[in-house]
Amino acid sequence: MDILYLIRSRLDQLSPTQLKVAEAILDDVRFAASAGIEQLAAKAGVSPAAMSRFAKAMDCEDIRTLRMRLAQAATVGQRFLDGSQLPAEPASFFGNIVADIETTLRRHLAGFDEQQFSAAVDLICQADRLVAFGVGGGSTVFSDELQFRLVRLGHMLTTYHDPVLMRISAATLGPHDLLIVLSTTGITPEVLSAVDIARGYGTRLLALTRPDSPLAQRADVVLPVFLDETDFIYKPTAARYGMLLAVDILATELALRQPEHSQELLRRVKLALDDYRHGEDRLPLGD
Repeated sequence: MDILYLIRSRLDQLSPTQLKVAEAILDDVRFAASAGIEQLAAKAGVSPAAMSRFAKAMDCEDIRTLRMRLAQAATVGQRFLDGSQLPAEPASFFGNIVADIETTLRRHLAGFDEQQFSAAVDLICQADRLVAFGVGGGSTVFSDELQFRLVRLGHMLTTYHDPVLMRISAATLGPHDLLIVLSTTGITPEVLSAVDIARGYGTRLLALTRPDSPLAQRADVVLPVFLDETDFIYKPTAARYGMLLAVDILATELALRQPEHSQELLRRVKLALDDYRHGEDRLPLGD
C-alpha cells in the first residue's frame, strides 16, 4: 500500500482533527515514520487517541502499522518527498542538464581503462554467439544501440528485453558464447536471474554496469557505469550518457581491431544505404 497516496486521496474526507494529523505527516514524512506516537501527536496538536483513530481511517490496524508504512514510504528519500529542488527559473534547468551530461562524461572517461575495453573486444571476437540483455529505460535503449553498432562490423548481436525471453535465451548459451548485459544499477532481479542461468552453462559475461554491483561481481569483464544522482529528480539520469560513451568506445575499439576488414564492411553498408535513400555523402551509416 502507498500510504502517502492514500492520505492525499482522502484529505477531503477527513475530520478537522484527522486533517491535522495528515498535514503533520505530509509536512515531514521521515519524522512521522520515526517519531513516537506522543511526538507525532504533539506536532499535529492532537491527542494520542486521535492518532490511533487516524491510523484506522487509513486502513491500518494500529499506529504501529501506520508507522511501518510511513517508514516504507520514506525510503524513497527526501528529494522525492518535497519540492525544494525546483529550479528558480523555468528555463534554468536547461543549463543544469547540459552541465550534468558534461560532468558524467568526464567522470566516465576518467574511470575507463583501456585494458578493460581491449578485454571486452577479445570476448566479442572470440564468441560464437552474441546476446545482449537490457531492461528499463537507458539499458533497453543502449542494448539495441550496441546491436546497431556491432552488426555493421559483422558481429551479429541479438538483444532481449523481456524477462521470459531472457531466461529462455540464457538457457541456450554455452562456454563459447558471450552474454553482454547493460544495467545502470546492476541489481535488477530479472536480469541477475537470467545471468545466473547463462553462467551456469559456462557462458562468458561482459557487463556495462556499476563496478560494485551484484552484476559486476558475476562478470568476466566490466565496463563501469557511474551513478552521480543529484537532488533534481525531474530529469532522466545523466548516467545514460556514460553508458552510451562506453558503447561508442567499445564499438570503435572493435572496429580498429581489424581496420581494413571494418572499412570494407562499412563501405558495403554505405553502398547499401545510398542505393535506396540517395542521400548526401556525409549522412551517418544507419545512426
